[in-house]
Amino acid sequence: MPFVIGIKDIIDIVLVAAMLYYIYRLMKESRSLNVFIGIMVFMLIWLFVSQILEMRLLGSILDKLVSVGALAIIILFQEEIRKFLYTIGAHQRFRSIKKFFSSSDRPEEEDKETILPIVMACMNMAKKRVGSLIVIERAIALNDIVDTGDVIDARINQRLIENIFFKNSPLHDGAMVISHKRVKAAGCILPVSHSLNIPRELGLRHRAALGISQDSDAIAVVVSEETGHIAVAIHGELRRKLSAEQLESVLAHEMSK
Repeated sequence: MPFVIGIKDIIDIVLVAAMLYYIYRLMKESRSLNVFIGIMVFMLIWLFVSQILEMRLLGSILDKLVSVGALAIIILFQEEIRKFLYTIGAHQRFRSIKKFFSSSDRPEEEDKETILPIVMACMNMAKKRVGSLIVIERAIALNDIVDTGDVIDARINQRLIENIFFKNSPLHDGAMVISHKRVKAAGCILPVSHSLNIPRELGLRHRAALGISQDSDAIAVVVSEETGHIAVAIHGELRRKLSAEQLESVLAHEMSK
């Protein structure tokens, strides 16, 4: 009987290839590529032994390992799986659906009350080369990040932001979290991005900004202590050397979504 390949088989092969390629990219970014290759080699051996050679004893042992290994893979790659699911949910089409069902009556004046103090504080800190990291919460709650710092829960104020990141302040090394138009906490610890594409001249603040922007839809604003340059991390992408006008424009555009 001749082996016939239909359109369904072609679609199946393309989808599996796309899924493996995406998993390969995730593993490469998280430095787990060798583990991924090891899993693929084990899967090929399992298929060869159980399906082609039909070795019952060895095949049954490998079957048990595969059934237990599925749970082990979920535990081992929980961060990558979370990032994969977040990427799907953050897709433009799904975000538009979410926006359709959620209320979007947010006055521009209220956004300006949030944006302008941040922009002015960042410009002053950039001139003085005071390092800072400000995280603006959006749809995804950052309660776990807030719990790592000191709760402030104060109205957004330019002087407050500059005082928190003053070099002698005990909270200047951590991140500030802004939620619901209030300074929620300071001195917070953020997840650090392990992407290999980050330029070497960027420090821990920029890696932390990229890390929180990869794990959530938050906006992270960084002021470099070495250069005084302002950068913004959104959805795992870093925009560097922004002026005051560019920073205000980026924040206004992203916070209006």
